[in-house]
Amino acid sequence: MDTTRITNRRGERFSSYSLACLAAGLLLGGCATQSAQPVQTAARPAATPMPGPQGARGTPEGCQADKLGDESLVGKTEAEAIAMLQGCAWRLGERDGQQFPGTMDYNPQRRTLGITSGKVAWVRRG
Repeated sequence: MDTTRITNRRGERFSSYSLACLAAGLLLGGCATQSAQPVQTAARPAATPMPGPQGARGTPEGCQADKLGDESLVGKTEAEAIAMLQGCAWRLGERDGQQFPGTMDYNPQRRTLGITSGKVAWVRRG
């Protein structure tokens, strides 16, 4: 352990270990003060959330696709399926043979879509 001593203007002594701990605390404290709120830009206003590849956890209005069976998504274009799944939990599992990562947690409301040639080939729950 390095025992080099550093003094401040008042003559107080600090070890390099103490300074390293102080620096680490300041760095971690700076991360904790960052906002978890998404940054709003002109291209993405707050009123219209955009569906991501993982979809949303759901909206207060609910999932409109729950009124239809999952088989109603099969054969639709990817854009049509995404529009139908607005407010639903969904994700892409595969597109043209390329598999996408997904979590292993079981969510019976979430749909995983397989896309082939721009159309929904299969839908799985969980």
